[in-house]
Amino acid sequence: MQQDALSIRDVIKNSLIESGIFQNTLTIDSVIGIIIALLAAMLLGFYISIIYKVTYRGVIYSQTFAMSLIGMSVLTCMVTLAISTNVVLSLGMVGALSIVRFRTAVKEPFDLMFMFWSITTGIAAGAKMFLLVCIGAAVVTIFVFIMSAKVVNSKVYIAVIRFDGTATEDEIYRIMSKERYTVKSRTSRKESTELALEVRLTKNKTLFADKIKNLENVSELTLVQYNGEYYG
Repeated sequence: MQQDALSIRDVIKNSLIESGIFQNTLTIDSVIGIIIALLAAMLLGFYISIIYKVTYRGVIYSQTFAMSLIGMSVLTCMVTLAISTNVVLSLGMVGALSIVRFRTAVKEPFDLMFMFWSITTGIAAGAKMFLLVCIGAAVVTIFVFIMSAKVVNSKVYIAVIRFDGTATEDEIYRIMSKERYTVKSRTSRKESTELALEVRLTKNKTLFADKIKNLENVSELTLVQYNGEYYG
């Protein structure tokens, strides 16, 4: 049994050595392949950043996040190129990357999708699967433009209203009956009541805000675009 185990180990060892995966010598073809893969990853990362900028519908656009998409694609391509040519280096890099922890919080789920798109693009470019990268980029681009078009056609706002009296609240609900809204929060105080409504508008029609503002017992009305988070 021990002799059979040794023979199997020798066979695996000899097959790895004969395959040449432990050799670090570079040829002209390999250097050209590395350059092409890195350039493709950089160009595709730049394309992803442009799509992110064009389709961004948040409140504050982050230029640094868009630039990081390019760097993320190139760096992931470098990692893929490194681990695909050396088994020992790949095992060490897997162990090193397993202890890395990123503390930066991503507030927009849509931004998270762009991050994964950039990472997978770098991996595919490093594996020289350029056809897969191009087809995937086309599919994701179509999906992103369809979703961003829906966001443009229908925007969500938060209307924060401060008023006095229950009769005023009934009048507010009567005015809002023609709009698509949901009650996010209702805070009652001794002096006044604060009502937060999530309103979905199609063409930025804010006439309801003027009607509510003109009510006698309404002291304040704030209308802000809703980006997914509200703190009352």
